[in-house]
Amino acid sequence: MQPTELKPGQFSNYPPEARKLAEHYTATLASLPPSFVPSLLREVIEYDYKFPVERKAVDKELETITNLSPSDRTEWFADFERIQLSQQLVNYDWVNSPGQFVEQLSAHLWATHQLDAFRAAATSYANRLAAANPPEPPPVPRLGISIIGQSVTTYNDPLFRKLRPHGVHFTQVKTENALDTMLNVVAERAKSHPVPYGHWYIDGGAEAKYDPAITCISYRALEPARAALTTKMRSEIERPGMGPEALRTLMARMKPEDIGLRTSANGNSDPVITRFQLKVLTEASGTQIFATTFAQWTAREALRRAQPVTLLVRFAPRQKQKPMNEMISASANSPELDPVGSLVDADFGSYYNYLNQQRLPGADQSSFVAWFEGHNEAVVIGPKWPRNTQSNSPAEFKTLLAEASPKES
Repeated sequence: MQPTELKPGQFSNYPPEARKLAEHYTATLASLPPSFVPSLLREVIEYDYKFPVERKAVDKELETITNLSPSDRTEWFADFERIQLSQQLVNYDWVNSPGQFVEQLSAHLWATHQLDAFRAAATSYANRLAAANPPEPPPVPRLGISIIGQSVTTYNDPLFRKLRPHGVHFTQVKTENALDTMLNVVAERAKSHPVPYGHWYIDGGAEAKYDPAITCISYRALEPARAALTTKMRSEIERPGMGPEALRTLMARMKPEDIGLRTSANGNSDPVITRFQLKVLTEASGTQIFATTFAQWTAREALRRAQPVTLLVRFAPRQKQKPMNEMISASANSPELDPVGSLVDADFGSYYNYLNQQRLPGADQSSFVAWFEGHNEAVVIGPKWPRNTQSNSPAEFKTLLAEASPKES
C-alpha cells in the first residue's frame, strides 16, 4: 500500500491516544514518502506508552511537517522519495507493524546499496527538524548521582579517572547516612519541581526505602520478570535452527504480560513504566543477567527517553562471567557474585551516565556526583566546582549536594 491510500479507519488497531493522533494527521501522513512514513508511525503507535517529553517531540514533529509549505515539504523529503522499495515492502502491512517494516527496510537498504543515501536523507531531515524545534531548557538544572562499589571493602587502584578532570575529587567525604541523604535530596527536588517522570532512582540490586514522588526501578523488583524472560530465552535457544536474529524478533514482539509484568491500573502499575521495563529487559544485551548492565542500560534509556532532571543510579554486584548457557540455566538461582569486577564496571558506568546526561539540554548548568559506596571518595562536577582539582578536607554529603543541586534554574 502507498501512503496516499491511507484512511483514518486504518488506525483502528492503535492504542487510544495513538489512534487519535494518527487519525488527526492522516492527511499529513498520506503526503509522505513510503520510505519515511513507517518510521514515523513506529513512534506514533507507541504514543500511549511514551514519556511526556517523547510525546511532545512526536506532537511537534507532526505539527512541523503539517505546517510546511508544499515547496518546503518537497525539499525536506526529496531524498526519501528517491529511495526505491521492493514490491514486498510496498505490500507489507506497515500501518499495523511499522517496527517490523523498519527492520526489513534496513535489510533491503543494505542489500540494494541504498543505506548511505537513506542515512544522508535521515541526517538532513533530523537537522532540519532540530532547527525548527530547538530544545527547551529543563525547569531546574539537572543532577545526576552514581553510587558504585557496593560490598567492596578495599580497592587500591584509582577510581573515577574519567570523571576527575571534569570536577573536584574529594578524598574525605563523610559517609554516615550518605545514601539516605542522597535519596532525600532526590525527594526534595521531586516535590519542589514535580515534573512527571522527572526524578528517578535506579538500583542494580534491592532498592532502599524511597519517597513515592520518585520514579523507581530496581533489578531485584524485576526478578520474577527476568526469570520468566530467561526461561523463554532458554526454551527458544534450545529449539533447532533458532539463531540470534530470530530470538531478537521474538523478544521485540513480547508484551508485558508475557513475562508477568502487570499493565492494568488496578494491578498497581504504570503502563508507561511497565512498557519501559519490558524494553529494558528485551531490547538490551545482558540486562536480564548482569546487575551492572541493567543499571547502566536503564539509566541510559531513562536519560535518552524521559530526560529526567534528577537521576540517582546505584550499582550493585553482578554475577561472575560464565558461559551464556550456564548463566541462563534453570540452576543459576544463586549465582556467585563478583564485587570487585562489578566496581570496575560501575566506574565506567558512572562516566557513561555523566556523558549521557551532558547530551541533554542545559548541560552547561548540570551537576553530577559519583561516590564509592561506604568509602570516603567521591567526585563532584558542576558549574560551581573547579575542574581537575582535589580536596583532602573533610566534607559532608549534604553540603556537597546542596551546592551541586540549586533549587531554581
